[in-house]
Amino acid sequence: MDRMSSIWLLTAPQFLIGFAIIAFLIGLLLAAMFAKWGSYWFQAYMSGADVSMKSLIVMSLLGINQRMIVTAKVMVRQAGLPIDRESGMSTDRLQAHVLAGGDCMNVVKAIIAAHRAGIDLDFDRAAAIDLAGRDVLHAVQTSVSPQVIHCPDKDGHGRKMLSAVAKDGIELLVGARVTVRTNLKQLIGGATEETIIARVGQGIITAIGSARTHREVLEMPSQITKNAMAHGLDANTAFAIVSIDIADIDVGENIGARLQSDQANADIRIARANAEVRRAEAVAKEQQMKAKVSESQAQLVMAEVDVQASLADAFRAGQLRKLRARPGQHSHKNPELRIHDGRTVG
Repeated sequence: MDRMSSIWLLTAPQFLIGFAIIAFLIGLLLAAMFAKWGSYWFQAYMSGADVSMKSLIVMSLLGINQRMIVTAKVMVRQAGLPIDRESGMSTDRLQAHVLAGGDCMNVVKAIIAAHRAGIDLDFDRAAAIDLAGRDVLHAVQTSVSPQVIHCPDKDGHGRKMLSAVAKDGIELLVGARVTVRTNLKQLIGGATEETIIARVGQGIITAIGSARTHREVLEMPSQITKNAMAHGLDANTAFAIVSIDIADIDVGENIGARLQSDQANADIRIARANAEVRRAEAVAKEQQMKAKVSESQAQLVMAEVDVQASLADAFRAGQLRKLRARPGQHSHKNPELRIHDGRTVG
């Protein structure tokens, strides 16, 4: 029994050696952890960014860039924004946004820029805008500093102009610049720049089309923009229109005269076609009448043939007699032959 107890009980040197080995392993593990994540943790600790070593280890296991999260937390902390774990931009919320496929740094920069400009933009809305595929930082920048949109949109093949026709038939070629500011409240689900360009183009064409003459438009181009702005072109869009300015306006073709010329040519072609139809009808009528004449001549010939046949039959039957001359009348004058029931009568 004593021998068994002596085997299982450790001596003091053995216990100290085992404890030293365990302590060495723990220290080695802590040194490895500090070597890998210690710099991030120390940076966050010194900045008051509230990033724990556990969060750094979890981010490493999830494949999240720890430097990005720590840098974002430091930026938020230095900007004076809340980073508490209940309602602020906590580490867990930043990690969730990254795992959802969002751009964490872009969202943080946008929130800081909005905070500096006095724009109400919280993390949830900024994250939603970013996950919707919009550039939330650019949206905040254009909300502070409006951008200019060309109408129509220019391409690499030279300038493009809107074509509109006044009531006098003169074509005007117009190029406009639309100054817009991003509306962050309607950025999710709001129409994009293409809708703004289309609506502004429609408004300009309508305003020019309602002008009596093209000279009115050339004298007061601002009247076009006023009429276009009055129709609420930025409704249900992600932008608020600040102003519409006519950048270029040129006189084009006389569309009214060309349309009248085309209409006159069309009327001439129609008249010629109608005259040709009437001529064809007259020719057909003439041919029909000629056919009827030929038919009548044929019937006359057939009737003459029938008369000759009847006379021949009458001669053969002895039904024709020479009329006797009346008293005081020569028999060779005005001879008449009458046939009545096989007898001749005078």
